[in-house]
Amino acid sequence: MDNRQNSTNINWYPGHMAKTKREIREKLNLIDVVYEVVDARMPISSKIKDIDEIIKNKKKIMIMSKYDLCDSKETDKFIKYYENSGYIVISSSIGKEGINKILFKTNELMEEEFLKMEKKGLKRRAIRVLVVGVPNVGKSTLINKLVGQNKAGVGSKPGFTKQLSWIRVGKNIELLDSPGVLWPKFENQEEAMRLACLSSIKEEVVDSYQMSSFILRKMYTLYKERLEERYGLLSLSDDLIEEMNSIALKRGALKKGGVIDYEKVSRIIISDLQENRLGLVTFDRIEEIDL
Repeated sequence: MDNRQNSTNINWYPGHMAKTKREIREKLNLIDVVYEVVDARMPISSKIKDIDEIIKNKKKIMIMSKYDLCDSKETDKFIKYYENSGYIVISSSIGKEGINKILFKTNELMEEEFLKMEKKGLKRRAIRVLVVGVPNVGKSTLINKLVGQNKAGVGSKPGFTKQLSWIRVGKNIELLDSPGVLWPKFENQEEAMRLACLSSIKEEVVDSYQMSSFILRKMYTLYKERLEERYGLLSLSDDLIEEMNSIALKRGALKKGGVIDYEKVSRIIISDLQENRLGLVTFDRIEEIDL
């Protein structure tokens, strides 16, 4: 088997992402509040790097999606950090309680402005909210929960939503849904791999063996006991071939003649992470932020 550890750098920036950022800037004067959706399993890596430059000084709420899938002990450190930095952070699996918190905070943010409007004899209007986040972070799921029906299509692959669209939430809120956006160049390839492994970058862009190798090494660093529980691995070798072979034999990832199917075993490892069979994980660490 060829050693593919030294793979090329990850870069994925489809044309619609640049277009989305341009259109957001063009519509920004219509927006009252921004919902910035961040994956709780990677609170640094999944935060749009230039979002503050794009949305300027708009009121904003950070929503930690997929909180029920994260290592809350680690993710809660990021929530505290972001709150200390001036963010309103709502962490939930986007259930009824989380939705109520989001709606309450949205109305609370606009109350002072609406009171000023009423003093001028102006009527209250619908709050216009922009929803932003990296691909596959959970924006459409959030919108569907807010609306109460399947208004925004939900795709399991990044890049599902292709254009900005307005969606009404009751009488009081209008949402502007946006396609997932990244940034033109990944300065930090570690973060890029986290995004790829947790479905924010199309899998076709990254070699599956590279992804599965990254997952094994990351899990060994952060959650060593999970590798033993799932695969019976107590340690990792430099090239991971021995470990891949062991997992392949246990999981039946074999071609004719008993030859190891490295593509299949790589897909098994990736699926185990994404389907939570490796347990609750947070791949970012607070120490990575320059405090």
